[in-house]
Amino acid sequence: MNNAMSGRDWAILLLLSVLWGGSFFFLAVALKELPPITIMLLRVSLGALPLLAFLALRGERLPGTPRIWGMFLALGLLNNALPFVLYAYAQLRIESGLASILNATTPLWGVLVAHFLTRDERASGPKIAGVLLGFAGVALMIGAKSGMDGEAIAILMCLGATLSYAFAAVYARRFKPLGIPPLTVATGQLIGASLLLLPFSLALEQPWSLPMPAAVTWWSIAGFALICTSFAYWLYFRLLESAGATNALLVTFLIPVTAILLGAFALGEALEPRHYAGMALIALGLAAIDGRLVAKRRGKDVSSR
Repeated sequence: MNNAMSGRDWAILLLLSVLWGGSFFFLAVALKELPPITIMLLRVSLGALPLLAFLALRGERLPGTPRIWGMFLALGLLNNALPFVLYAYAQLRIESGLASILNATTPLWGVLVAHFLTRDERASGPKIAGVLLGFAGVALMIGAKSGMDGEAIAILMCLGATLSYAFAAVYARRFKPLGIPPLTVATGQLIGASLLLLPFSLALEQPWSLPMPAAVTWWSIAGFALICTSFAYWLYFRLLESAGATNALLVTFLIPVTAILLGAFALGEALEPRHYAGMALIALGLAAIDGRLVAKRRGKDVSSR
């Protein structure tokens, strides 16, 4: 059953769509001067700092048990380190707007992962139809190719990232029975992701040897980490508490709008018609999974009889 959303919930949802849509723009700017893993290390480590400060102001502490920190590392891998790096490498090959469209496939994977790994979220007929529609949209965007070009590989990277997000959503359910607040989970996962990314950044990209980035790159990193990560996660977990996971996933409908507009007007990007057609199929799939539009339509049909 879907929880009714208040006006404040809708406001948070719209703001989140703008913030996370902007993250694809900030990444595109930062990739012009910095390598992918280092960018994401800066994103999660700087993003964790305000959350740590907020916890301290509230007089709260992070759990100290090895078991919980192992869970933070696992969630940081699935929800941050792995998908963030995959998106960064993908955006070396595709436009930020296209990457944001593919981000909307997260609920498609979520249906499949939840069906096989949980007992209370089995896939219904409409949800399966939604998954098929969504992935038909992805296939349309890839197109009929004799081989795997750079764009096709990048699309598969984005799909791998969204699959990781789906596993993370199921894994994150383990924290609630332990009584760990959502803000603590968000902080812990960012610290966990930082610990995972640090050795790879140092070993593979040697950031100390890179030329000093321009001011615009540092501003992008700051926006990426503080606004699109730290502040956005705080909003997201507030939305989860008040509106529920199903309603929170509606943000994936709206993220591409911001990302495509920023990509077009600020970066000069242009998507092809097949990308928009694929986005339409993904949107139809998400609508079928959500079920509210179908339910409202049925209600109108019944009331008109």
